[in-house]
Amino acid sequence: MGYRIGSATALAAFMLASAPFSVAQPAPPPPPPPASGPVTPSPASELAYRMLAAARAGDDAFQAFAHEAAKQPEAATPGMRRQMASLQPHGLIAATPTHAEVSVFDPNMESWAILRLDITADQPHKITGVGLGPGRPPPGVAGPPRLAPAALAAATRARLEKAAAEDRFSGAVLIAHAGQPVLTAAYGLADREAKTPATVDTQFRFGSMGKMFTAVSIMQLVQAGRIDLTAPIGRYLPNYPNRDIAEHVTVNNLLTHTGGTGDIFGPEFFAHRLEIKTPADYVTLYGARTALFAPGARNAYSNYGFMLLGRIVETVSGGSYDDYIAAHIFVPAGMTATGNQPENVRLPKRATGYMTGPSGKIYNAADTQPWSGTPAGGGYSTVGDLGRFADALMATRLLDAAHTKMLTDGGFTGVDGKFWRYDFGAPAGDGRRFYGHNGGAPGMNGELRIFPAGEGHDAYTVAVLANRDPPTATGTANFITDRLP
Repeated sequence: MGYRIGSATALAAFMLASAPFSVAQPAPPPPPPPASGPVTPSPASELAYRMLAAARAGDDAFQAFAHEAAKQPEAATPGMRRQMASLQPHGLIAATPTHAEVSVFDPNMESWAILRLDITADQPHKITGVGLGPGRPPPGVAGPPRLAPAALAAATRARLEKAAAEDRFSGAVLIAHAGQPVLTAAYGLADREAKTPATVDTQFRFGSMGKMFTAVSIMQLVQAGRIDLTAPIGRYLPNYPNRDIAEHVTVNNLLTHTGGTGDIFGPEFFAHRLEIKTPADYVTLYGARTALFAPGARNAYSNYGFMLLGRIVETVSGGSYDDYIAAHIFVPAGMTATGNQPENVRLPKRATGYMTGPSGKIYNAADTQPWSGTPAGGGYSTVGDLGRFADALMATRLLDAAHTKMLTDGGFTGVDGKFWRYDFGAPAGDGRRFYGHNGGAPGMNGELRIFPAGEGHDAYTVAVLANRDPPTATGTANFITDRLP
């Protein structure tokens, strides 16, 4: 499995995610303040530290730990292990018998984070959730320096030149200050076999970043009075196979991952990877499934939920999803290099994706990719196009001011009173909000972070795309974000 994040500091931005051994919060709450004194360890904190130790020990140790301690051990993959292996624990922040929070530093991501772990109350305790949210340096540990635009560009350039020379980065980056680029650059190879260098015009696959376009499309149709966010999805998908989901899961639930609609990645997907080509195909394959939980009962990242949103865009607009986003997002934003063209269509500027195997060998990731990009992600773009999307969104060229605010700040309140933001942004480690999305899967990783101007802060846009596994782009975005003035 993969897992996604919703913050500036997390394991990876995979395009897919599933339940208990995964990161599942689109907008994590602000980290708690450091404890005033030592925190008493608990069964949950013991399992958190054991999990980190198992990740450092290797694939076999991690799998053995998962089979012993995780409610869904199949969710613990070697890729997950490799990314957790870099986390360095720096103290226990909070602990109860069923919940623990550990301050960790990830040198690959160059960021502080809080590892959150939940377990069952009954023995033998089983892990039911693992999440990583933004964190702050512990008391007495200085954070990175805040840099003026020119210095920030120079520091980022130096970092990426070194990483590319060591074959740890291939991709492109854009930093814009108040709408003006201060760094636009590319490093490494777009195609390792042909020795084609990456350029700022290279089209990189972006994983779940495509969810931004789905969310904007839904909000455009809300603005037009054609979609009610509180309506059950059966209003727009009247023939949906599972009537319980059709009658009780709302559009709001899908936008906040609180509908219990589940994932799309697993044996069924890989058995039909080249056959499921449209949102309707995904509904045919997965539509009879029952919900994982009652709508609004909790949050679990759902790629399938965004497939349903894309299908709703189709039924309401009367056209295909791809045609809709092209006409209503890409054209008004001036995005000429972004799309969901199938993998069998040759695009001369589309990068080849490369994944790293357990031995460190680098492989072409083509066999893991969907047939084409979808409403849940998997398309391609350039850093320039992402910058244009950010400019169009913040200049209210895609939505009016009220619906832009609804998209970026709105959400859904669950049955327990917890507020879940729409999947369109998160707080950075210092608590400053940004808008956008991340994405990733084997051989692809991307980040778009749109920081609006605020008290004491200028507006910044950070876009990073890479044709390597996460956290290649995410680590770079964290490096930049943590140094914004």
